[in-house]
Amino acid sequence: MSGGAARQAGGRASSVRMLAAVALPVLAVDLLTKALAVARLQPPYAPHRLVGDVVRLTLAYNQEGVMGLPAGPDSRWILSAVSAVLLVVLARLLFATRPGDRPRAAALALIIGGAVGNLADRLVSARGVVDFIDIGTPAWRFWTFNVADIGIDVGIVLLGWALWRADLERKRSQAITLDAARNPR
Repeated sequence: MSGGAARQAGGRASSVRMLAAVALPVLAVDLLTKALAVARLQPPYAPHRLVGDVVRLTLAYNQEGVMGLPAGPDSRWILSAVSAVLLVVLARLLFATRPGDRPRAAALALIIGGAVGNLADRLVSARGVVDFIDIGTPAWRFWTFNVADIGIDVGIVLLGWALWRADLERKRSQAITLDAARNPR
C-alpha cells in the first residue's frame, strides 16, 4: 500500500471512529430525549417549569427552517433535501480530515449527529422537528430547541475554532519558511 493510500485508509478509520464516538451518541440522546418529550410533555406548547421560568420544557414542533424561519409550503421536503445534501458534504469533509485533526473531526461529527436527528424528525412526521428545551425570562424567550440543535451549534463553534487554529498554524509555518529563505544560515 502506498503512503497516500495508507494515510487515506487511516483517515477513513479515524473518521469512522469519530462518527461512532461523537455523532452516534448525539443522535441517540437526541432521539431518546425527543421520544420522552413527546410522551411526557403533553399537551404541546404547554410549558413545564424546570428552573422557574428561566428553564422550561415545552413540547413544540418546528415545520420551518432554523429558528423557525419560514421555508414555504413544501418546507418539509425542501429542508429534508437540503439536509441530505449537506450531510453528504459534511461526511466528505469529515473523511477528508487529517487523522490528527481531532477538533475538526469532532466538530463535523457533532454537526452530522445533530443534522441526522433533525432530518429523522422531518422524514418521520409532518408535524416537524420536535423541540422541547425552552430558555428565557418572562419578558423574552429564546427559540425552543433540542439536543440535535445543541450538537449542531457546539459543532459549528468548534469547527470555527479548529479552522481558525489551522489558519494560524499555516501562517506561522509560512512565516518560518519565509524567514528561513531570507536568512539562510
